Amino acid sequence: MKKMNNILLALKGAIFGIANVIPGVSGGTIALTMGVYEDLISSISHFFKNPKQSLKFLIPFAIGAAISILLMSKLISLCLEKFPFPTTLFFVGLIMGGVPLLTKKVKNSKPTIPNIGLFLLTFIIVLVMNFAKASSSEVSLATINLGTMILLLVVGLVAAATMVIPGISGSFVLMLLGYYKPIVNTVSALTDFSKLGHNLTILIPFGIGVLLGIILISKLLEYLFNKYEIPTYYAILGFVISSILTLLLSVISPEVTLVQVLIGVVLLVVASLIGYKLGDE
Repeated sequence: MKKMNNILLALKGAIFGIANVIPGVSGGTIALTMGVYEDLISSISHFFKNPKQSLKFLIPFAIGAAISILLMSKLISLCLEKFPFPTTLFFVGLIMGGVPLLTKKVKNSKPTIPNIGLFLLTFIIVLVMNFAKASSSEVSLATINLGTMILLLVVGLVAAATMVIPGISGSFVLMLLGYYKPIVNTVSALTDFSKLGHNLTILIPFGIGVLLGIILISKLLEYLFNKYEIPTYYAILGFVISSILTLLLSVISPEVTLVQVLIGVVLLVVASLIGYKLGDE
């Protein structure tokens, strides 16, 4: 595991946290392009085997992610609502800046037909998922019973798997299932102590599901990295390149003004440099 300054780790965790809030942006992709993905997977997978080493990585990373989600989620949501084009281009830039780090992983390998096939398969999976229509109806969490809590646990498990897998947005999957706004609204309402008990009955089972999902998918990914590193990175590149394309297509419209394009391009370049620098640290 690569040694890293705690402040830098917290910063990367903060960016990872924000990415997981935004529909269409994959936290796994951001972690990959910042160069912390394998360390994140290893720390989670080996937590019970080597808790001290894992916590050295996970504590600053998790603190950064938690703070950014609590403090920045409303601001990011506002930016996406009012300025979707430049805001999205900023996150596209963060992803693009880390692509050279990924290409280094496969540059010395021969592009075999199976590897190219994996790249195309994951590329198409992300395209299909992102063009699928989100659920028109949201789930109501006004009343919570045992069945609802079990369902929240399962939803958390599924969302966690998609949060960790690069190129697939956990927020978008929650949106498809109709749980995105109810969960985000519950997190935003945590400071409303009159509803704290109700909100915790939602977030605790969901959080348990998220933890279980992250642990299970981390074990699987670590196995794939150890046994099939090059094919796994070809598959990941398919996820990442496709996610860049779908993010760009999601905000291109005739309503985008020249000023927004110029601001967006500047943010894209700045974020690409930040992403490249973070990935190189």
